[in-house]
Amino acid sequence: MPNVSLDRTDLQLLGELQRAGRQTNAELAERVRLSPSACLRRVQRLEREGVIAGYRAEVDPERVGVGLQAFVRVQLSRHDSGAIERFSVFVNQWEEVVACHALTGDMDYLLQVAVRDLDHFSRFLLDHLLNQSGVDDVNSSFVLRTVKAFRGMPLPAGRPSA
Repeated sequence: MPNVSLDRTDLQLLGELQRAGRQTNAELAERVRLSPSACLRRVQRLEREGVIAGYRAEVDPERVGVGLQAFVRVQLSRHDSGAIERFSVFVNQWEEVVACHALTGDMDYLLQVAVRDLDHFSRFLLDHLLNQSGVDDVNSSFVLRTVKAFRGMPLPAGRPSA
C-alpha cells in the first residue's frame, strides 16, 4: 500500500484525533487553525485514503472485568500457507486475543490476551490455544503493570511526507 502524502496540517489533525478523537469538528478546526469546512474535508480525505482507519473508545480493562493481561508467544509446528491461514482464522475468533502479530525470530506469533483472571486464562490456553492443531509451543508472560500504553502512532513532527 503506497504512502499517502501528508502535509503539516494533516499531521496536526492526526495528532489531535489520536489525542482526543471525540472532539467536535469545530473544536478540531480551531486547534489546527482551519475553517470547519476545510477541516472536515481534510478529515474525510484522510478517512477515504485509509490513513484514519477507524474510531474507537479507549476502555479501562479493570472497569470491565478484564483484570489479567498476558503476552503469549506461539510457535507453529508447520509453516505452510494452510496452517498459517487456519491459525489466523482461529485467532480472529477468540475474543480474549486483543492483538496478534506475526514475528521474526524463534516464535511465530505474539498474542496479547486479556481475560478476567488466571482461571479464565487457563481455560483459554487449554481449551483454545493448546487445543488448536498446528500449535507446537506456547510461552506466556503476564503483565504486572503497564508502564506505557498505546496512545497512537508516532507521527513525523510537522514534517510533510512524500
